[in-house]
Formats: sequence, structure tokens, C-alpha cells
Amino acid sequence: MSEHTIKRVVIVGGGTAGWMAAAALSKFCARSEVEITLVESQAIGTVGVGEATIPSIGKFNDHLGIDEDTFVRETQATYKLGIEFVDWGVMGERYFHPFGTYGFDLEGIEFHHFWTRLKQQGDTRSLDAYSLNALAAYDGKFLRPEPEHGPIMKRLAYAFHFDASLYAAFLRRMSEQKGVTRIDGLVGEVERDSESGLIHALNLQDGKRIAGDLFIDCTGFRGVLIEGVYKAGYDDWSEWLPVNRAVAIACKRKGDPEPYTRSIARDAGWQWRIPLQHRTGNGFVYCDRFKDAEVAERELLESLEGEALNSPNHLRFMTGRRKQFWAGNCVAIGLSSGFLEPLESTSIHLIQSGISKLISLFPTKTDAPVERTEYNRLMSNDFENIRDFLILHYKATARDDSKFWNYVRTMAVPDSLMRKIDLLKSNGRFFKYDAELFDLTSWLAVAVGQGWAPEGYNPMANALSIENVTGSLSNMRSVLEKSAQAMPTHQAFIDRFCKAEPANWEQKKP
Repeated sequence: MSEHTIKRVVIVGGGTAGWMAAAALSKFCARSEVEITLVESQAIGTVGVGEATIPSIGKFNDHLGIDEDTFVRETQATYKLGIEFVDWGVMGERYFHPFGTYGFDLEGIEFHHFWTRLKQQGDTRSLDAYSLNALAAYDGKFLRPEPEHGPIMKRLAYAFHFDASLYAAFLRRMSEQKGVTRIDGLVGEVERDSESGLIHALNLQDGKRIAGDLFIDCTGFRGVLIEGVYKAGYDDWSEWLPVNRAVAIACKRKGDPEPYTRSIARDAGWQWRIPLQHRTGNGFVYCDRFKDAEVAERELLESLEGEALNSPNHLRFMTGRRKQFWAGNCVAIGLSSGFLEPLESTSIHLIQSGISKLISLFPTKTDAPVERTEYNRLMSNDFENIRDFLILHYKATARDDSKFWNYVRTMAVPDSLMRKIDLLKSNGRFFKYDAELFDLTSWLAVAVGQGWAPEGYNPMANALSIENVTGSLSNMRSVLEKSAQAMPTHQAFIDRFCKAEPANWEQKKP
């Protein structure tokens, strides 16, 4: 066997990204005799991003063999059916971005073309009336779709709100049981091959030497290896996504947890509200060109629904991505690979995406130019596609009540986004490219929710009579409403299947 074969993987940094990588690799490398070591330091805190997720997290947990009820209990999780956006299009209005789909296609033509046709006839019903997720969310209902619940329930897609630090601790326990070695320490010097530039080993500040063949950088914004060693570079997207600061705090929850995230637009950014079983997560994401940190903190504290449980945590960031996600024999995963603001809960998805692509392209040797090139291409597509969808939220506003909203409303946007906007606004056309994350439902939810409803529709939708269309959509609404009404409340579902022990959550952190 070649001396360059990958037999030792070293993950630098813990947190959500590090332990997700460790858990996945320990699962899929179990029979390949690959040693996995994770180096982290208790002296360095983690950002703890990703309290809200999207449905793909369920697939990740399934692949790891994680029981869902156990996961929900261990991480104090609640269920998430989508995101409510408040004051984004204009002040005083709100809309819901659901997981799942709108309505049912008719005669092979996408549902929204028939909805647009009725809208032009004077029908004022929103897209929410045709979304099982939206109907259930606003009723405070949830039911996990099982085969015995019938075909309509298959349309319900869901994700979770959870405590990111508890999730990392949960995955750490799982990983260590599968043989992952954890070492507490800080990276001092990095040994590299003088000719190839490949990393041979890490020399920790306490004198330990950690040799490896493949290194995974999960050191967050610092990018200790990907930037500190390889100078991978960074694409700054602040011109389109100008928010660059955040302040976060947890508070006591009042009432039952809602099965959705809330995003409230403010004069220089937006505020999140994420309900967990044991608390509510709150944060204010803003642009420091238009808002001072002290003012942002005060406004966030004044908006809390309950007593604060910790001190405000201030973060700085630059929206963008590494020019190279994989350089030499180092792969950046998590915040070390780039940052897209948490507007659509994509932080953990991008960690998951990076891990799954690494597993699919797992190299046979330390220098793997073919795999490295493809990984960089795929991850670039992921970041850019999500970037464009996030920009849509800002560009599609009609707000003109502050300098911030005037800037984002009038800014030039990437050509890739403008092409999609033109297709969607004209006649409701939409196409997914390069396996992008967000589909037609998502683009319609934001565009229509913020006042950019399609001006026309596919003329193929005229093949059905207006009476047929009206009756079909009426039946859709009735079926979806009855399905939502039949569900238990979100709290009742949690109480029955996955209620956490409130006194133990702090004790389970590493």
C-alpha cells in the first residue's frame, strides 16, 4: 500500500462543524481502518450557529443512525415547518416560507400557474392556503408524516430548532464511542512538505505532535489551516449582503413553542426568534454602517419576550466564501469555508453539504488534484446559489424608510439572480441549476410574499376551464385544511414522543 494512502484524518476544531464531520467520518470510514483525531481547545469558544435548520438535517441524522426522538430530547429541540417573515416587503405585512410544496400540479402543469390564473380573475387567497406546512404552522400543529397517516401527510416537510452546543456534545459522545480520538490543545506550528506544500503534522502548543494525511479545518472564522497555512483567499459578498454584525441572547420562553422560526425586519437588518424546549433564541443581524452595536443590543433586549438567560454575545463576520475550500490536503468545513447570514438557516446545511461531498470524493492519496478541483467547483455552486436566494429577500423589498433598505432595494445584483427574477416575475417560470438547494416553493414564497407575484402564467394552464380550475383548487384547500386541523398541537406531539429533561441540558455540554 502506498505511503501516501489516507489512513489518518485530523479534524482541527470542534463545535457543530467538527463533531458533525467526526460523526460522519467515523460512520463511513468504520471498515477502512482510517484513524480519526479531533483537536479542539476548551479555551476557544464556539459560535454555536445553526439553532434553526432545514429538512436536509433529517437525512444527515438518518445516515448516522440517530433515532429522531432521542435527538430531539438530547438537544432540547422543537420542530420547524418554515419561516415567518415580518415587515420584509412593506411594514405591517408578513408571509410564510414553508417547507414542502404548494398545492397539486394539474395535467402536468405546475400548481402556481393555476393560482396565478385565479388571482387574475380576482381570487385573493394567498399561497399559504395551499400549503400544509403553513396551515399547520399557524395553527400551532405538528405531526410526523408516517405511512399510516395517508398520502396528504407526505407533503409535510420539517426540520428542527435545537441547541447547537447540545448537538455537538451529542455527536461527540457518538463519535468517541466509534473510536474518534479527541485531543485538547491549541495548534502551534504546522509541518509541511517543502516541495508539495502538503501538511504532515500539527505541533500543538503543549508539545504534542499530531501526524495526519488529510486535515479538516473546522476552526471557524479564523481558518487556521485553510487561510493561515494555505492562504486560500476569500470572496467578499458584502456589496449584496451588507449585514456584518450580530448580537445574540437567549431568554425564557412564554407559552408553547411555535413550530416555525420568525424573522422580523428592522431598520438596519433583521431579528430572529427561535423557540426551543428550554428557551427562546434571539438575535439581531445588522449592518454596522447603519447601526451601532450598543443600539442594536438595546433594541434586541427591549424586544425579548421573557427574562434574559445570558449576556449578549456580539459577533463580527463578512459574508462570502473561500476561493478554495480544499487546498493541498486540507478541507475547510463550516465557518472556515465561508459564511452566509442565517436568514434561511443554511449554516448547518453547508456543513452537511461539505461533509457529504468530501465522503463522495474521499481521496485515495494525500495529493488528490482531481477530487480537489471537483469539490471546489461543487461547493462554489452551493454557496453562490444560496447567496442569490438570500439576496432576493433584500432586493424584493418595497421599503424606503431607512438608508439600509434604500441601499439593498436599489443595489445591482448578480446576473445569475437577475435571470431568475426576470423569469419568475414575467410568467412564473423557474428552473433549478446545479442541484441548487432552494426550489420553486421557496422562490415563490419570498417573491410573492414581498410583492413580486408573477405578472402572467404558462398558457398551457388555459387547457382547463376556469370552472375546473376553481373547483380543483377549492378541493385542494379543503383537503389541506382538514389535514392540518386533524394534527395534534406541536407541544402535545413533543410531550408524547420527545420531551426533554429541562434540568439536565446544561450538564450534557462537554
